[in-house]
Amino acid sequence: MSSLEISISEPLHIPSQPIGKRIKLGVSDVLALTHRDLLVWLRNPAFIFFTIIQPVMFVLLFRYVFGGAIPVRVPGGYVNFLMPGIIAQSAAFASFGTAISLARQLQKGVIDRYRAMPMARSAVLLGRLVADTIRLTVTVLVILGVGYAIGFRFANGILAAVVMLVLGIAFGVVICTVSAYVGLAIKDEESVGSFGLIWLFPLTFVSAAFVPVQSMPGWLQAFANNQPVTVVINEMRALALGGPLALHAWQSVVWLLGIVAVFVPLAVRAYKKAA
Repeated sequence: MSSLEISISEPLHIPSQPIGKRIKLGVSDVLALTHRDLLVWLRNPAFIFFTIIQPVMFVLLFRYVFGGAIPVRVPGGYVNFLMPGIIAQSAAFASFGTAISLARQLQKGVIDRYRAMPMARSAVLLGRLVADTIRLTVTVLVILGVGYAIGFRFANGILAAVVMLVLGIAFGVVICTVSAYVGLAIKDEESVGSFGLIWLFPLTFVSAAFVPVQSMPGWLQAFANNQPVTVVINEMRALALGGPLALHAWQSVVWLLGIVAVFVPLAVRAYKKAA
């Protein structure tokens, strides 16, 4: 048997890299894809509209058009009632870009090219989530600035205000895991765009975001009071304005962890199947 035949028949042995180096390379891959996703966001006017301009429009519309017709009993009036709801709703709507972006990458073969490259498989989804976290943080801070310009004020101290903002961003990132699954499972960009509105609008509008749940019909209150958007908004509102924190705090944690436990494995599975 020739040396060539021996070299072909014997398996090629590639020594494994130390765990520290593999982690370092994986983090580098995540950061590279995060940078790419942020550049796509900055260069796409539609994404900027959905994540920044649209929430600002909602703030102004509800504050000056609908606010006078919605009675609320909170310190500072309707604007203080509105802002926690707007932040949570905007964080949820920002996840819309996650689904569309992943569906577009699948259609154009970008994810197939990623899989052919010597990079960490997890970097695609992790890079997306890191970029989404940065986008959400920028969006929330812009909305908060607009809110302060039209009269919103925190009434429960700086620490509670920071926790409220962190909760709003965490809520948006968790919803991004749902959107990631939707984008990878449906794959078609137009279908994803239509379906995203179908499930996001009922959750955000049939909630405590814009009106007191008590003003809704009794049969609708049962849904509105026990869905994650209302639970998170009630906790954010208590953090911003003062009020009982314990009940909605543990409910928020349970809801967020439950969504992550369900949709992260589903998103990973859809990614493996789709690519």
